Parts: sequence; structure tokens; C-alpha cells
Amino acid sequence: MADKTLTIRILTPEGALFEGAATAVFLPGSLSPFEVLPGHAPIISALSAGDVRIVAGPQEQRFAVRGGVVKVKDNEITVCAETA
Repeated sequence: MADKTLTIRILTPEGALFEGAATAVFLPGSLSPFEVLPGHAPIISALSAGDVRIVAGPQEQRFAVRGGVVKVKDNEITVCAETA
């Protein structure tokens, strides 16, 4: 059975903004917003300005970014971004 959680890190030039577990992550892709769930295929994508939305069960957190890149692999998400 696949793991049902993701590990996400949001990194900025100032340092780590967030690190934790999530059940879903919504990202502002440069072509279109997209969602990452556990088991997502590996991907590297450019990000546009918008919110990174992290869902962990009933809780949700949002972090504004001004663009950057995201890497998804093996249920680990790394966002390298400028904050708004």
C-alpha cells in the first residue's frame, strides 16, 4: 500500500519557510495550477506568482510565492521560491 502522506519543504533565499507533512499540495504552475497527491509521478515544474496551499487532514496553510521551481519525487516536494 502506498504511503498516504507527502513531505514538503518550501525554501527561499532567506532560508527554510516551511517543512512538514501534507496529504495534498496545490501549486501555481507556470502554465496552470496543479495538485500533488501521494504517489504523484516525478516532475520538475516552473512556478508563477500565487499561493502554495498545503493540506494536512482538516488543516490548511497557504504561502504566497512570486515564482520559482518545484521538484516532486518519491512523495517529497521541494519548492524553491521567492516569497511575496
